[in-house]
Amino acid sequence: MSTVTTTKTAPTAPGPAPVDGPSGEGRIGLRANLRHIGALVRRNALQIKQDPESMFDVLFMPIIFTLLFVFVFGGAVSGKGNQSQYVSYLVPGLMAMMGMNIAMAVGTGVNDDFKKGVMDRFRSMPIARSSVLLAKIVVEIGRMLVAITILLGMGFILGLSIKGSIVDLFLAIGLSVVFGASLMWIFILLGLTLSSAQAIQGMAMMVLMPLQFGSSIFAMPSTMPGWLQTFTDYNPLSNLADAARALINGTPVGDSVWMTLAWSVAITAVTMPLAVRKFRQKT
Repeated sequence: MSTVTTTKTAPTAPGPAPVDGPSGEGRIGLRANLRHIGALVRRNALQIKQDPESMFDVLFMPIIFTLLFVFVFGGAVSGKGNQSQYVSYLVPGLMAMMGMNIAMAVGTGVNDDFKKGVMDRFRSMPIARSSVLLAKIVVEIGRMLVAITILLGMGFILGLSIKGSIVDLFLAIGLSVVFGASLMWIFILLGLTLSSAQAIQGMAMMVLMPLQFGSSIFAMPSTMPGWLQTFTDYNPLSNLADAARALINGTPVGDSVWMTLAWSVAITAVTMPLAVRKFRQKT
């Protein structure tokens, strides 16, 4: 009669607790989230260092636009020989234009990261999904500040003078950055929704062209037809251009500052949750 012997196995030690993936974003604390954003900002900055050509738009666009509009359109708008007066009108308005054009690069960058498989790496990492998008916005804000600095430098060379205080100048720059950052969420959403960078650029141009040229950036609304003046009055770019112009030239700002802030908050409140939700669905 055979006997069956049983051997007792020692209990195995518990393995390491699983790390919550990106789906557990709500359990990631603020400190860790900021650390993730900082690491991703460094990653994006290193990409710019490895590809310095990506800064060409920031470095040359302010110079080209300033020279083009001052010397080609300045005489027609303000009268021949009065280009220096037009500089004081144009340069603050171009600050609004810089933010919008640079914001478009965020959408194409997000779209390109998905095509290159970069987002597949982020999917396996225990990081907050929103930190990927916020890091891109931080880097683009830095690029925007470089563009505005070059724009103001060109303005000073062509005769721009700051009639307001230094605080007013920094407030005008801050308004441009806040409004530009809100626009970035629109282009991030487009980058996550549309299939290619060409589609993003095509859609962006259809929106940018009417907003830019149907505003007070380049010419006073009083010179426009009545129906276009109505559009210009409600154009958020006009509010930003008027606010920056008043702050730099030392004139009354009226409601333009508060309208710009209201537009920025409204755009961010609507598009940021949609962009983060779309990003979670895609990753």
